[in-house]
Amino acid sequence: MSTTDWKIQTSGLPYELAEGLSDAIGNALEYEISATALDTANEACGLWYLDAYCSAGADPESAAQRIAGLAADLDMPDAGIRIVKVEDLDWVAKSQSDLAPVRAGRFFVHGSHDRALRPFGGVSIEIDAAQAFGTGHHATTQGCLEAFDAVLKRARPRTVLDVGCGSGILAIAAALTLRNFVIAADIDPLAVQIAAENAIANGARTWVRTAVAAGTQHKTIRAAAPFDVVFANILARPLQTLAPEIVSVLAPGGRAILSGLTSDQEARVISAYRLQGLQIEHRLTVDGWSTLILV
Repeated sequence: MSTTDWKIQTSGLPYELAEGLSDAIGNALEYEISATALDTANEACGLWYLDAYCSAGADPESAAQRIAGLAADLDMPDAGIRIVKVEDLDWVAKSQSDLAPVRAGRFFVHGSHDRALRPFGGVSIEIDAAQAFGTGHHATTQGCLEAFDAVLKRARPRTVLDVGCGSGILAIAAALTLRNFVIAADIDPLAVQIAAENAIANGARTWVRTAVAAGTQHKTIRAAAPFDVVFANILARPLQTLAPEIVSVLAPGGRAILSGLTSDQEARVISAYRLQGLQIEHRLTVDGWSTLILV
């Protein structure tokens, strides 16, 4: 499937400003903008590009003007808004060819085009690029898998919750390893659907239950609590907001594996969980992204 589209891109912004503008765009331009994404502009300086992809039929010039207005409202008059034509490509074929397999501890994440590369040992998870976030190639997902591998070396969790499951990689990894009950939850119904499909494709559907949920208040989650491991690979701000909820469904001695935050956001996230009685057990950094294990 080939597509031609437009995106609106900012100049390099501090992560918090780029994230704030992304949230504002999501709230104000839901019909003009189909998706936003953050990409590194200058990792050494902590600067990020914000890409806002125009919806089909939307006027890029009008959308760019509205985004410039939102940036100005957020005290970002020098956001450097520009319109960029997205190259006409077969994005499915390109995304698959660009995604080499990933090793993270005992886990091997690959696309269907790389099945022949699966190792004999460990846990292999097949995920193809789709509409839901997560192919295992982002540093936050790798960090969570490595953190889970570290947890498995010292404990045998029985129940696992994945908050913000995306394509379901973490829930599937837990299910295939433990052969036990896992809940995969996400606020996005499409992500939940894709996570369920991926669980079936990986032979994990027996153990993976899915729920469309914001946070941990869903009846399926509450009925299954407490959990020995809770994954939350989201972003720093929701990690802080959800701290009381996540801790409330964590079993005594259980571990929260948190990611989606940059190294300079660690202190605020750790502080939010310390207020709920958790302590930092281990931290990992992959390409500037942090993963925390709290107990």
